[in-house]
Amino acid sequence: MGFTEIFVASHDAALKRAGVLDAGGSPSGPGLRIPGVSDFEIEQLGDLAGTAVHAGGEGYELAMVDVSSDSLLGVPSAMVRALADLLTYETEGEGNVLDDVAEKWAAQDDMPFGAADARTYIQQLAELASGVDDADRTGLYVWSS
Repeated sequence: MGFTEIFVASHDAALKRAGVLDAGGSPSGPGLRIPGVSDFEIEQLGDLAGTAVHAGGEGYELAMVDVSSDSLLGVPSAMVRALADLLTYETEGEGNVLDDVAEKWAAQDDMPFGAADARTYIQQLAELASGVDDADRTGLYVWSS
């Protein structure tokens, strides 16, 4: 079963990390490894996050960042903001936006885990997204096997 790894890095560091992952290695540094999902499920999560924080619109499709790696994709800035906003977005009423997104993501076809695990992954991913800093020239990257 494959997995997806999501991490914050500069472009050059992301390419190096992808090279280690492509070779079957375990890179150093913080990242989130989610077993059983592909880049497609990460895009689905981006759409759900955008809807949940009322960001709407386009711009949630992962993009190839370099011809040297087919497995490394960049997360667009609109999706990074939507994911980061999940940590602070306040809803009207009793609902918790992170829980709502987790339940919807876990309910997608062929998801290998339930809402509780989905919530943990989304919380960690939102924390990674909030660490992206344009001033440091970092981005959020997705590597998928």
